[in-house]
Amino acid sequence: MKRNAEKKRWKVAWLFLAALLSTSLFHFPTCNAQIAGLDALTVLDLSAQGRTSALGMDYLALFSDDPTVAIDNPSLLHTSMCHVGTMSFVSLFEGSLTGSFAYAHSFKHIGPLLFTFRFNNYGDFDAYSEEEHYEGSFTASDYAFTVGYAMWLDSNFSIGATVKPVLSQYENYSAIAVAFDVAGSYVSDNRRFTASAMLRNMGAQMTTFDGTVEHIPFELSAALSYKLEKAPFRFFLSLDELQTWDLRYEDPFNPTTEVDPFTGEKKKEGWLEGTLDNLLRHMRIGVEFTIGRAFFARLGYSYRQSAEVQGYDAFDMSGISFGAGLRTRRFEFSFARRNYHLSQAPNFFTFSYRF
Repeated sequence: MKRNAEKKRWKVAWLFLAALLSTSLFHFPTCNAQIAGLDALTVLDLSAQGRTSALGMDYLALFSDDPTVAIDNPSLLHTSMCHVGTMSFVSLFEGSLTGSFAYAHSFKHIGPLLFTFRFNNYGDFDAYSEEEHYEGSFTASDYAFTVGYAMWLDSNFSIGATVKPVLSQYENYSAIAVAFDVAGSYVSDNRRFTASAMLRNMGAQMTTFDGTVEHIPFELSAALSYKLEKAPFRFFLSLDELQTWDLRYEDPFNPTTEVDPFTGEKKKEGWLEGTLDNLLRHMRIGVEFTIGRAFFARLGYSYRQSAEVQGYDAFDMSGISFGAGLRTRRFEFSFARRNYHLSQAPNFFTFSYRF
């Protein structure tokens, strides 16, 4: 019976992967690198979790009983995450607030499901007519209610998916979209190594603000983590935006291309220099340091973030993230600070309680 059940799960997995491949083919020809605000519905693309943000990642490849991992990576949801509630809050720029509430529960004939409510509140804005007459204020918000599910094919391999209906309400304009995340993970027998691959935000707008269909931030990515056997360090690596090789963006108002002052010709970039720069823009690295069983310190770095927003001829903390965590038998707290820019570094707070 056990062998038949395992064969059935693998058959479902192959059907799942076939459906995933066929679906992703519709996204690759039209996908864009997420550069210079080309996409809407950013509530789909920003993790509010303290642990994930401290490491500078969008999601983690990590086998853990922490349900915040499964919020962003559904393939790692399992029963030890059930009956845990989480709250995350992030104070972003100019009074905007984002966050999430999540709860995992195991059902008898289905298995564990993770329910998450996400929101982005962009604050209050002043409204003016075309004649520049003040007409009061309005708000702008995004909301997403997501459901995640995972199937463990055996003790090492799993697949998972999250369905994410989204509502955007900007003043009197609204839009609805439906997106999906699909992921697969491998976990070693000793649980010290985990690798994941994910297609994030496959989907489309169902209704639009003004008849214009906007891009959803689709992404193909991969991640892994490795815990040293006799040292309290776990290392993380992610490879982002794999659907697009060239992630560099040249700001026309602040060009970085060097021009020869005598001839006026642009200096050509070496092949190796350009390839290495692009490769590093796809990579993020992080490390988690465990202090005893209750305390954690975390550090992450994104070269792309640093290269895109670092101040001219000045050192700043752009691209660096860090944080700490405290854990007891029932309660867990994570704090993170993520440096997006010299003038903006939001703080992330996550609280978890095991019922």
